[in-house]
Amino acid sequence: MKLVIYVMTQTKILEEFLSELNANGVKGATIISATGMARTLAKSDDMHMFGSLKYLFENQRQESNVILMALPDEKVKTVYKVIDTVCGNLQGPDSGIAFTVPIEDTVGFKL
Repeated sequence: MKLVIYVMTQTKILEEFLSELNANGVKGATIISATGMARTLAKSDDMHMFGSLKYLFENQRQESNVILMALPDEKVKTVYKVIDTVCGNLQGPDSGIAFTVPIEDTVGFKL
């Protein structure tokens, strides 16, 4: 069993992404709104000058969605395929990240 963690930077396509997961047999996920460390530090006085320059050159995305999915190992590739289809390639800058961590024990997990 794996925990798939996907940091989605394109928050406008969340519903489309979740619908496609559902259509591909992934029935559960937890979505958390998040703000990255660099964006938070850019707001502080210590980083104000660098943060201001950074905002000139980057998009103005304020939040991301962190999507957590506890899945059987065989569903991980399905999730990666849906990410690629709906959200696009994650190789470019500011495109998000997806990764897995092993789950050893669960209580209350239902397939």
